Amino acid sequence: MRFTFRCFDPEADAQLLHGWVSQPYAAFWGMQSATVEDVVEEYSKIQATGHHHALLGLDDGVPAFLMEEYLPVLSPLAGVYAVQPGDIGMHLLVAPPAGPPRTGYTAAAMEAVLDRLFAKDKVERVVVEPDARNHKIHVLNARLGFQPAGEVTLSDKQALLSFCTRESFHSARAALHSSPIHQGATL
Repeated sequence: MRFTFRCFDPEADAQLLHGWVSQPYAAFWGMQSATVEDVVEEYSKIQATGHHHALLGLDDGVPAFLMEEYLPVLSPLAGVYAVQPGDIGMHLLVAPPAGPPRTGYTAAAMEAVLDRLFAKDKVERVVVEPDARNHKIHVLNARLGFQPAGEVTLSDKQALLSFCTRESFHSARAALHSSPIHQGATL
């Protein structure tokens, strides 16, 4: 795996993303009944904000996941928790596998996203707010250093607010890569 990133183009990439968000596993993304036009509209709005950006993660040049980064102070999280300087919000949606699922692939994609976010000098903490019922993502978040701060009520969901500091990410990554399960294995 060699992950790179490029800006999500709402017009050119909507058909691709629609194929991902309409899958049963993406139910928590909230776009199950969206049309391609709905995807274009939603991501055109996101890209126009100046504080919320969508990027495609590419695996050897092939679209593999969507990441979003946003400023919590300008998001629905403002007023839900005490936003700190250096906070950045993140969403991640991994594409359905083209072949057999690869163990550790989603963790590797999230690790690449966190690397990208923490490469920014001003980022001190990554904030996520997945649906409280999405237990699979809570497990993955914990593996990569996120600490739950409790449930919060947002307009579209009951969410589990969690934070990952630069230190907790680096510690979690070191532990993950030193585990006998991951030594010699391809993530």
